[in-house]
Amino acid sequence: MDEWRGVSKNDEPFPIVPGKKGLQVQMVEDAIALGVKHAALNVNLVRMIDLNGGANSIAWQTDGKTCNFRSDYMEQLDRQVKPLSDAGIVVSLILLDYQSGEPALDRIMLHPNYDPTCPNRLSAFNTSTPDGLRYFKACIEFLAERYSRADRAHGRVANYIIGNEVNSHWFWCNMGRTTMETFADDYLRSVRVAHTAIRKFSSHARVYVSLEHHWNIRYPGGDAMQTFPGRLFLDYFNRRAREGGDFDWHLAFHPYPENLFEPHTWNDRTATTNDNTPRITFKNLELLPRYVLRPELLYHGQPRRIILSEQGFHTPDTSDGETVQAAAYCYAYYKTAHLDGIDAFIYHRHVDHQFEGGLKLGLWRRNEKSSSASESAARKRIYEVFRLADTPGWEKAFEFALPIIGIRQWSEIPSDAPKSRR
Repeated sequence: MDEWRGVSKNDEPFPIVPGKKGLQVQMVEDAIALGVKHAALNVNLVRMIDLNGGANSIAWQTDGKTCNFRSDYMEQLDRQVKPLSDAGIVVSLILLDYQSGEPALDRIMLHPNYDPTCPNRLSAFNTSTPDGLRYFKACIEFLAERYSRADRAHGRVANYIIGNEVNSHWFWCNMGRTTMETFADDYLRSVRVAHTAIRKFSSHARVYVSLEHHWNIRYPGGDAMQTFPGRLFLDYFNRRAREGGDFDWHLAFHPYPENLFEPHTWNDRTATTNDNTPRITFKNLELLPRYVLRPELLYHGQPRRIILSEQGFHTPDTSDGETVQAAAYCYAYYKTAHLDGIDAFIYHRHVDHQFEGGLKLGLWRRNEKSSSASESAARKRIYEVFRLADTPGWEKAFEFALPIIGIRQWSEIPSDAPKSRR
């Protein structure tokens, strides 16, 4: 933002790319060949840390103290970030804290109220203890400096997504059983710390709040101390941010179908056309950019930017499963492409994953003979549709989907969100 111009080390503008097609990338060369314009990568902050400060670690000074980072982990991340950004792709890092099983490391990095019985080993960030705050700040500063350099020696990162689906924190950003207000206040502190750390090195890189698709209801898989309605959470977060001094945070949203195993998202019954909708899925996605135009949500008169940072469509185990999955992508991509205010549609997954509850969301089928949870084997029908999504060949590639969706032409798909202001 302009108020940081001349203060941040790098004033390079936010990158503008000619399309919204994105992917959570596993195979870098394949992603580039597919013509993606946006790429998301997971970063486990816990794995970045080297508490022993070995000979191959990278020292970093924060608040007058040294934190050490694992060079092997960072070089592995570089091998993804640099070729992607060198290809003109906007790179987003999804920042996560996984339980490591190393007591000294977990004591620093995991939230003090983290419950190890949670299902996915994902903790809320620890910014509530002195050591936790220092290491979290050091991680963000280190990433921002490394990926904002003018020489792009390691590549460039434009977006930082703070945590994952935090309105269902018990599953994806755990800090034990807690109220929405307590969790949101704690999360806001982490987002604000991350924003300040990034602004030291980049005046235009963006930070994002991550929400899943439950809007006016909470995810029913958890109780009221584990999951919260996204709209209620967002409104509270925004109000508290304003009270503490507003800043330019943005929204990373996941509009999965109401039933993750049912790709016919245009039939979602709980995705209605008004603000009281239980869920926001691709069927009623236009509600989201409309909602962030509310005066109380604007920042300096401008709406928060939106990216769709994780969502995909299951491949049913039927003879037409691949065709239906591909049709769902056609529907979602066309709608997203025609909604102003949404910058990216980052598809999940690149390859089917063995441990994703039976979901088969990938552009590729998994090699079931491999010990790897996500080694690719064969392309699905969605692969070619995805490749052509933002090219002149899109209309011919998408044509098969029209009768499956139940429409005669693409203009029948509603995308009537008001034009946002930049």
